[in-house]
Amino acid sequence: MRSIIFWGLFPLILPQAIYVRKTAPRFSGAAGPRRGTAGTGKNHNLIAIGDSIIAGVGASTFAKALVGQTAQKLSLLLDCKITWEAIASIGAVSHQVIERLVPQLPEKQPDFMVVSVGVNDVTALSSVAKWRQNLARLLQALGAYAPAAIIAVAGIPPLRGFPILPQPMRALFGIRGVTFDRVARVEISRHENAIHVPLDFEPEAHMFSADGFHPSEESYPEFGEIVATGIAEKFNAITLS
Repeated sequence: MRSIIFWGLFPLILPQAIYVRKTAPRFSGAAGPRRGTAGTGKNHNLIAIGDSIIAGVGASTFAKALVGQTAQKLSLLLDCKITWEAIASIGAVSHQVIERLVPQLPEKQPDFMVVSVGVNDVTALSSVAKWRQNLARLLQALGAYAPAAIIAVAGIPPLRGFPILPQPMRALFGIRGVTFDRVARVEISRHENAIHVPLDFEPEAHMFSADGFHPSEESYPEFGEIVATGIAEKFNAITLS
């Protein structure tokens, strides 16, 4: 039903979509090293892979972006040292993450992985079937690469509140985002070590960077805490089983 609504109304917002694509500001990713450490004690490796969220758009450095903030929170939750690395491409859709970024994964397997993908598939008008297929391929590739790693996949955020998207485009892409997120939940549940990290929050202006699309540096710590909590809960469940 949601797909029918989306495609039925999409011709009405096509001029808006074209305008936003042409005029949207293009921000660079975070500056500084794409690798770092957080905490002390027994070491665990974390790799973040994916789109502009992993590239740290909206943050000044990677340490202040999702990967660094997740590592910091996780080191506290598990009382350990986290060695982290970001492998990212701004604007990447799911098949590009598979084709361009997965081959860049280091030889040493991580204990934890953070994945951000999907929003660009929504805005690029990928079909639900192609999204499901590519997410399945990505999870299979990551599982084959690091069979024991916990893979935390960030959910699709509430596009219904993204400031850069005018109405009614915002509402329609919000509907589409919910559809993609539900598909992701089902696909992720099929993989034993993968978890879906819900991003169902009420959007507020301070949560977004100046481009109205990416997180602000102020909001990355909360984002990182949500992801780290999901990983820690899964890790503790596996450890105690």
